[in-house]
Formats: sequence, structure tokens, C-alpha cells
Amino acid sequence: MSTSADHPMKLSVSLRDASRGYSVTPNRIPLATLRDFAKDVDDFLKGESGEIATNNLDVAILSGSLVIEPIDLIVAPRFFHDLAGLALSPIIDLLDKKRREVVEKWQKRARGSRGLAYVISSPSLATPLIISAETDFRLDDADNWVRVERYLNGEIEDLGGANKSNAHLRLPSGELIRVATSKSILRDETINRLYKPSMVRFRADFNIVTHEYRNAELIEFVDYSPKFDEVAFQRLTERGRTAWKDVGNPSDWVETLRGSSN
Repeated sequence: MSTSADHPMKLSVSLRDASRGYSVTPNRIPLATLRDFAKDVDDFLKGESGEIATNNLDVAILSGSLVIEPIDLIVAPRFFHDLAGLALSPIIDLLDKKRREVVEKWQKRARGSRGLAYVISSPSLATPLIISAETDFRLDDADNWVRVERYLNGEIEDLGGANKSNAHLRLPSGELIRVATSKSILRDETINRLYKPSMVRFRADFNIVTHEYRNAELIEFVDYSPKFDEVAFQRLTERGRTAWKDVGNPSDWVETLRGSSN
């Protein structure tokens, strides 16, 4: 296998596969295996936020490897943080969601075949990361999920569905949440909410460690149009000024209320 050169911006993600009775190489590899591996590498690099623009990366296909170059630590801090986390512990709860899904997939496949392994090499790592039948990369979040009811603001990017109806809510952070909804809610909705800021009320499982949602179910769309009422604000300000007109030093007054002896 050819690995990356000693350059801090180089990386190689390699597939070792002898499960079919021969070792895969660029000269002989099942098309489906090549397609799936390339897709996995693309997802692993981009992550949930698209931190690395893979459309701009050049790829060299070497023996047993896809060598990706270059990746600059400055423009991909979360990626290298995740690599460091994988090197330190097999617990992957805090990994980027998309990268975690890829690692889970690779670990599951590797356990099913003694001749299959995935190797990540980089000068940023003391030793290559290996995912194989002998490793145990896994989630440790059995007690981290709680059922919650929340209100969230975002932009609706998709509504409906032929078999299962749902709403796709894009949060200001960039995270996309898919919320299952009944067809009756969508049928009775009189406002066109597509590609518009919306507030939704929903139930979901919430991970207290990773702050992710799963199994989200829409309760209702909430009409929420906050606006600044200058007249009301001035009225409240005047009431406060009248109520506190006899207060000398505000700081001393607050300290007195807190019981300070100073």
C-alpha cells in the first residue's frame, strides 16, 4: 500500500480487501466496491457541515488506496480534531455525525469479513488509524438520549413525501433536521411555508452529549412574527424611570438587595 508523503496537508484513506479471494487493486476491484468506497471517503471528508469542499480535491488512486491531497489543517480544523479523537478512543459519540456514520459502517463491514480493513494515514497521526475486525469503534450513548418537546426556528426546505410525509428544517447553524409529520397537518396548512422562516413545535429524542435530534415528530407549525414595538418599549422605560427615581447609586442598591454588607 502506498501512503501519503511526509507533508502535513496530505492524507490517505485506504481500503484493504481480500474477502473475495484476491486483494483488490486499481487493476482489479469490483465496481460496486469502488463506488461505495469513493462515496464513503467523500462523506467522511465533508462531514455534516461540508467543511471540506471535496469537489475541489484531486484524487490519486494508488495500490490499495485513495490518496487525497492536499487538506490544509487551517481550513479543516474539525476534520483533524475528529481524526485525533479516533486515535485516542474507540468511542465515537463526539465525532461529526456524518463521519460517525461512515466509521460505524466501516466497522460493521470489517466485522463481517476478516479480509477487510480501512486505513487512514496522515502525518498528523502518530500511527495510522485502522478499522478492522479486531477494532471496536462504537457509540456509547445508551443513556444519553432523552425525549423532549422543543420549539425551533429555521427555514423549511422540503415538505411532503409520497409514502412518509415530513418537513426538512434548516437551522441557522446549518444543521438539517427531518421532522416526521402527519399528512393531515400538511393538508390543513393554509400558509405556504416552503423556503420561508418558520417556527415548529416538535417531539424528538435529544442526545445530551452530541446535541443531536432523532425520531423527530411535528406537533404543529407556530405562527411567530416577533417585532419591536417602540411605543410599548418607551412606555415600559418611563415606568421604570418613575419607579426607580429615588434610587441613588444603582450598584449600591443592587448590592443592598443581595445582602452585601459593603
